[in-house]
Amino acid sequence: MVYEIITYKSAEKTTNSLELIALDTSTTNGLVCVMKAAAGPIPYMSWAFDWEKLKADRVIGFTGEIIVKKPYELTVPVDIITEKPEVTHIFQEPTDTEKFQFEFSVLPILCTEIYDEMFLPSEKNDAILEVGGVKLNVNRTFLSYHSDYFSALFSSNFKEGKMDEVPIKDVSYEEIGLLFSTIYPKATFPNDKTVPKLLELADRFMMPSVIHHVEYHLLNNTKINNEKLMWMADRYGMKLLLEKMIKELDSMAKAKMLKDSPDYGELSDQAKGKILDKVMVIIDLVQRGVQQNVQQDVPRPRY
Repeated sequence: MVYEIITYKSAEKTTNSLELIALDTSTTNGLVCVMKAAAGPIPYMSWAFDWEKLKADRVIGFTGEIIVKKPYELTVPVDIITEKPEVTHIFQEPTDTEKFQFEFSVLPILCTEIYDEMFLPSEKNDAILEVGGVKLNVNRTFLSYHSDYFSALFSSNFKEGKMDEVPIKDVSYEEIGLLFSTIYPKATFPNDKTVPKLLELADRFMMPSVIHHVEYHLLNNTKINNEKLMWMADRYGMKLLLEKMIKELDSMAKAKMLKDSPDYGELSDQAKGKILDKVMVIIDLVQRGVQQNVQQDVPRPRY
């Protein structure tokens, strides 16, 4: 799964209304939640979810749980899809309360229709991969062209090359679908949420074309901070991105921010060498600027 768990904790809310009224509205990582509650002998709560901005990223629902803290602690399961975006709960134990509080932890559910279409049997597909119990029909030549991993796997030198169904372990259907969809004819394009997983998978399965797609996104459309981009560029061999990040390292303040970041310690010696060279250039420019200012301040002799 590419997406991370979305969590939220509400503050304590108070109402004496016997009818449902909105008490809490939150937006967390694109997921909007409106909590309504009714007080009284038998309290009632509902949570309406909306993720319109996430639908473009193939999010069709969420699964997880809501933990009610007040009026008393209990767990409400969450299993919502587009057609049913609301969760409700009527408290079974009578309690005269006006205070409500909750938190939730949910995981996005992604639509796999685009992946399902890719892996259907066809005249063009001549091999089967088995991922998590699911059979994926693929084209040997196409995958071998894009990946040295699959080129070796399908060769006669490996036992998998002679198998009717080749198992691929330690990867989910959603992850392999995300990876392959980046290079298939009906391509899906990287975004900031999918970039980390795509780079990890592309590196494992030796797919340089996927890394090039990711690099293009990071060069032109990303909002990821420069320190993380520097690490990604160095770790996955994205030379153009690394050059851009070093070029944008144009002040001592930025250099210090990079040095203090947790990603700096993970950089290669080669990358650190390039950064040091750039810092020396910055220091030289600063010193020249100071010297020039001093010279301008020296009074000229009168003749």
